[in-house]
Amino acid sequence: MHRSTRRLIALAIGLLAFVIGSALLYQFGMAHLEGKSRTFWDSIEWAAESLSTTGYGYDSHWKHPAMVVLVIAVQFVGVFLFFLIVPIFMIPFLEERFEERLPREPGDISHHVVIYRFGPAVETLLQRLKTDSVPSLVVETDEAAARAVLEAEQRVVFSRAEEDALDVCRLGAARALVANGRDEENAAIVLRARQMGFRGEIFAFVEEPAHRRPIELAGATAAYTPRHIVAAALAAHASDRISPRLPGAESIAGLERREMRIPVSSPVAGKTLAEAEIGARTGAIVVGQWSRSRLHARCTADSRIDAGALLELVGDAESLDRAAALFGSSYLRRSGPYLIAGFGEVGRKVHELLTDAGEEVRVIEKQPVSGVDFIGNVLDPSVLERAGLRDSRGVVLALNTDDATLFATVISRDAAADVPVIARVNHARNIDNIYRAGADYALSISDISGEMLSSRLLGRAVRTREEHRKVARIPAGNAAGRAVSDLPIRKRGCSVVAIGRQGSFVTRISAQTRVEQGDDLYICGNDEALREMAF
Repeated sequence: MHRSTRRLIALAIGLLAFVIGSALLYQFGMAHLEGKSRTFWDSIEWAAESLSTTGYGYDSHWKHPAMVVLVIAVQFVGVFLFFLIVPIFMIPFLEERFEERLPREPGDISHHVVIYRFGPAVETLLQRLKTDSVPSLVVETDEAAARAVLEAEQRVVFSRAEEDALDVCRLGAARALVANGRDEENAAIVLRARQMGFRGEIFAFVEEPAHRRPIELAGATAAYTPRHIVAAALAAHASDRISPRLPGAESIAGLERREMRIPVSSPVAGKTLAEAEIGARTGAIVVGQWSRSRLHARCTADSRIDAGALLELVGDAESLDRAAALFGSSYLRRSGPYLIAGFGEVGRKVHELLTDAGEEVRVIEKQPVSGVDFIGNVLDPSVLERAGLRDSRGVVLALNTDDATLFATVISRDAAADVPVIARVNHARNIDNIYRAGADYALSISDISGEMLSSRLLGRAVRTREEHRKVARIPAGNAAGRAVSDLPIRKRGCSVVAIGRQGSFVTRISAQTRVEQGDDLYICGNDEALREMAF
């Protein structure tokens, strides 16, 4: 029997007892104090009318003080019960009748992945498991969170006690367990699973890096710190010192690399590279397009230039200036300090990585803690102005909520259009909105965690990212005498960024540029593509 049902039954019994008791008192008082005899049923009628505040029949005046006090007391009890019964008794009872009940048993399920506690770290993982037809079961101890999972059409089982969580998920038939609670909860869950004889893989997400080792000692196959991994990815994207964009390009004299945002009003927005004729009109070479945190390095003639995306170009200074004029855009800033908004776990790690790499960093945080340079709310434009946003090389948003990140993105983009905005996101579902707000690069904890565990649970190799490129020197060989457009370089996802010729470099290259005998081609691409580049 539900708790609300038991409470409603107790209320009904209590009300009946009160009505009968009031009626007996009224019958006694009318006979001995007012001198007017009333039957038991007359008294019951009076008690019901008084308690329900619906009014009286032929008894409406009393002379004895005790009777007046009794009448007033019953009236006030009736008014009080009205405001008590509806919210405390009736609403919970009706909610339980009409809302879907949370499952307390997992049902028929086997060879599944058990996920203890729902949260951002497992959102993408659940989607990938569903895509691969791998059954999953969320075990939740918070009723509101369990109902949210159920409404998302994800299989869930609810347990009020953490100690009973593993007893309701058919752990013995599961293939793996993912612990996504607090560190102390995860340690207890991992230890209990091993004590129950579970021999499958157990993965745990850890908030505090110092807890990784203890949780692994408790029996976890591996423990991950997704916040630190996100921080490392954000710092690497921000700083060329941590992760050089084009390793090997620095050896080419006169070659520069720039990123430019394509405005919606740009004459090249929506066109293909062939239609835009960037190389022929400017001499600059498009080596990649950043869109939605993905680098599209396979820039063929049919590649379309997206409005709002970042084009990555190489060439000499004059060629790049002509490209900027053609796009109606300016270069993203490449000098100045980095601003970090938010000094939580992610913000502190980004700060540590950037400062260790020798970058100048400024921190904005509401609280005056050690390491904070500007105290204030990043959602206040005056705080960003005081921190020097316009002169910054980039702003890293490491805020706790996605709503704050979205608003801070809008403010930062409006205040300084040429400053890159790099955002940490909790929920993968919010990434598109944050991009629409103007972020140049956004990375979610959901995606990072999902990719890590997918590689372990589904037996996948970690996806090779296209941004892991380099510039390699390849002898011209049989390419001598042919035009660059005749070589299968673009088709294989690579770009010729320079030609080494007789001790110097040719950095202004068009489709008609001919390769000469003895030339060296400097080609940009990832390892897989470069292996196919021998001529």
